[in-house]
Amino acid sequence: MRSDLTDSPRRRSGRSLSLHLIGVILAAALAVLMPPTEAQARRAVVLNVDGAIGPAMADYVVRALEATSTADTALVVLRMNTPGGLDTSMREIVRAILASPVPVAVYVAPGGSRAASAGTFIMYAGAVAAMAPGTNLGAATPVPLARLPLSRADPGEQANPEDVESRKAINDAVAYIRGLADLHGRNADWAAEAVRGAASLPAPEAQKLRVVDIVADDVPDLLRKIDGRTATVGGQPVRLATAGLEIVSVDPDWRTGLLAAITHPNVAYLLMLLGVLGLVLEFTTPGAILPGVVGGISLLTALFALNMLPIDHAGAGLVALGLAFMVAEVFIGSFGVIGAGGLVALALGSIIMFRPNAPEYGLSIPLVIGTTIVAAGFLILALAMVRRSMRRRVVTGREAMMGAEGAAMGWQGTRGSVQVNGETWSAQADHSLQPGARIRVVGRKGLILTVEPIRASDLASTSKGSK
Repeated sequence: MRSDLTDSPRRRSGRSLSLHLIGVILAAALAVLMPPTEAQARRAVVLNVDGAIGPAMADYVVRALEATSTADTALVVLRMNTPGGLDTSMREIVRAILASPVPVAVYVAPGGSRAASAGTFIMYAGAVAAMAPGTNLGAATPVPLARLPLSRADPGEQANPEDVESRKAINDAVAYIRGLADLHGRNADWAAEAVRGAASLPAPEAQKLRVVDIVADDVPDLLRKIDGRTATVGGQPVRLATAGLEIVSVDPDWRTGLLAAITHPNVAYLLMLLGVLGLVLEFTTPGAILPGVVGGISLLTALFALNMLPIDHAGAGLVALGLAFMVAEVFIGSFGVIGAGGLVALALGSIIMFRPNAPEYGLSIPLVIGTTIVAAGFLILALAMVRRSMRRRVVTGREAMMGAEGAAMGWQGTRGSVQVNGETWSAQADHSLQPGARIRVVGRKGLILTVEPIRASDLASTSKGSK
């Protein structure tokens, strides 16, 4: 009877309420302590690709994509305006997009922008392809091959090696962009035509032909229009939930700016020349320090930049050979023959060193001409200084004593001592000299000078009497 009173309905209700409150508190604690899930990702990251596709831009995009996570990012928008760029950098960006666990929307914007050449490949790699009104894309033919024939009129004509190489590159590019098109269900035939025939499209036609998915006015409009769409991410279909996402823009940092500056062919070329010049000055004038420091830093920076750029090693070898010839001319003195050859090698090597994979990454011809003229001026100046130093009177060593004047000191017969340049030397002469007589050095054997009097009156009296 007592136990029944203890286990009354009121007590049972109180225990149930307590357990419920404990459960609510534990659930709240777990919600706070557990990391956010993919469903909680409420932001869209915008990356701005404005300019040529090169090593710096590839580094910026790859690092930004690697830093994003599905935990806090629902979508990455690659806002693009590019005339094209390097094939190697473009493929780095494409690989990063395809490997990203976060859906990537490639968006050509704002109005007036374009996704030409390499930009078209990047557009086809995106899980979502979008364009703003007044934009265009296409013209994806590799630049060095645009002027080469892609077919032969006579089937029996022997293949030109350059034609064969162009076919290989064109077919490789076509297969690459077709694979990207098939991955996201886009128009693969037009993609092939953009590579083979440099075709281009404005935004409305691109949407009609299934080249892009959306035409949107801006990023918020893009997020509204793709909300609920299904995209392929990592080979799996993913439903996009982009409505109401917070838009966060991640602009290129100082590293990207520095990399863009030093990897430009003109800058890398000048850094290489400055580095070689600084080291040559340091070796020829030991102890100057500053030329060696500046030259070493410039040369290592140039080598880093050249390693990231597509260069022709034969051209780089000609540049190095030209610089070596000009330095040799200064030290050897071949009456300008080696120096002239060095200038020719420098000019030719500079022209062919950078492969024309993209117009934005070619070496400026006026820069090459100006550099060659400046190098010729320095070479002429250096040769003039060498010639002048060869004609200058020697001031050290044995030859420095020839013609030096002094005064006789103690003298006996044909031998005695003289003072020349503040130093006392043992000397000999054909005649006896008076003390204090002015003499000129005409020879030297070991530590004994051969001298002669400057004036005949300085001969000793015994010598005059013997005459």
